[in-house]
Amino acid sequence: MMNINKTILTMLLLGFCLMSGDALGQQMMSVQVKSGEVRSAPSFLGAIAAKVSYGDRLFVREEKDGWFRVSVPGRNTEGWIHASALTSKIVVLRAGASDVKQAATSDELALAGKGFNKQVEKEFRSKNPRLDFTVIDKMETISIGQSEIQNFLKAGELSPKGGSK
Repeated sequence: MMNINKTILTMLLLGFCLMSGDALGQQMMSVQVKSGEVRSAPSFLGAIAAKVSYGDRLFVREEKDGWFRVSVPGRNTEGWIHASALTSKIVVLRAGASDVKQAATSDELALAGKGFNKQVEKEFRSKNPRLDFTVIDKMETISIGQSEIQNFLKAGELSPKGGSK
């Protein structure tokens, strides 16, 4: 009788593992930027499928050229997010959300990845005091919406690396 119970229990556990193997085998990662975009394609020009925030946990399904294909738990959303926006560490938010204020944006991480940050800019300005940065500062305030980018790509019959939708 004891062997039958063990066998049934083993079969039930095995069945459970087989049925939920997809969920159990997935890696989860945390969003480490203040806000990020899950995109329809592994490209910064892919349409935005969802927005995620600092500390959100995402299921990682695959990796491709510095991008992760992810699904967002609790939402019926799947897409791509750049690897620089994620960490394997569990991000814990504290009361007052002071951690969020200290988090880097995805743009700041992209610049840092290229070796450019506020300290580098300050040093460059000090070494080049005659350069006028007014136009550059003005350019940094320009914001182009996702729909404008998509229209530009369509009008020019362009397809960025990784495609776009």
